[in-house]
Amino acid sequence: MTISEDITKMVGKKKLHFSLLDPDKQKPEDAGLIAKIAEDAGSSAIMVGGSTLLSQQQVDETVKAIKENTSLPVILFPSGAKFLSKYADAVFFMSLMNSRNLNYIVREHVKGAPFIKQSGIEPIPMGYVIVEPGMTAGKVGEVDLVKKDDIETAVGYALASQYLGMDFFYLEAGSGAHTPVSNRMVEAVKKNINIPLLVGGGIRNIKTVKEKANAGADIIVTGTTLEKEKNLKQALCDIINAIEE
Repeated sequence: MTISEDITKMVGKKKLHFSLLDPDKQKPEDAGLIAKIAEDAGSSAIMVGGSTLLSQQQVDETVKAIKENTSLPVILFPSGAKFLSKYADAVFFMSLMNSRNLNYIVREHVKGAPFIKQSGIEPIPMGYVIVEPGMTAGKVGEVDLVKKDDIETAVGYALASQYLGMDFFYLEAGSGAHTPVSNRMVEAVKKNINIPLLVGGGIRNIKTVKEKANAGADIIVTGTTLEKEKNLKQALCDIINAIEE
């Protein structure tokens, strides 16, 4: 069974939590320790990526450290082809649907596809859309942000992703966003698609986690929480328990 199939099967049974680690935010050895804590707390996968990365080596070292400390699948969440790593298990082969720059829609994919083929890491097709406020991800991705109350456009992007054959759809408000994707938008998107829905950005407390899960998010992604919490294991346990309630 592929990682994509395994995740889809798990989503059919319960809501999931993915931990997002940015190699630019901590040393590789610290990333490994955080990943171990995330696994112990009940996270289902480790995503690795960021908007301000400097080198492939940075990603390689982080992925290797994570692999040494956890048995969870490590899935790349790359901002470009040069940040792929042969040490990962899979990569979200994602098209940033609302970018104005063709590089983020398809051209970086053309560059990275031969590397993925040669390395043997699993490509997981995903439609990716950034909603207001967007934060650094929106700026770097040169995105025409979906307005936070523009439900129709969000649903359109989600359906287009599914019809293009994507396995997953990700709604993102941007790392560190002061407001997450609205419950109404999450609910509307989920009602219209048949593929797993990931939601991230601005999700930093139990109330918000419960709201997004109840609205229809299949997978909750948190990243900033992992960088700032002093009692990380307890914080993640609380988040994951809230998702599964």
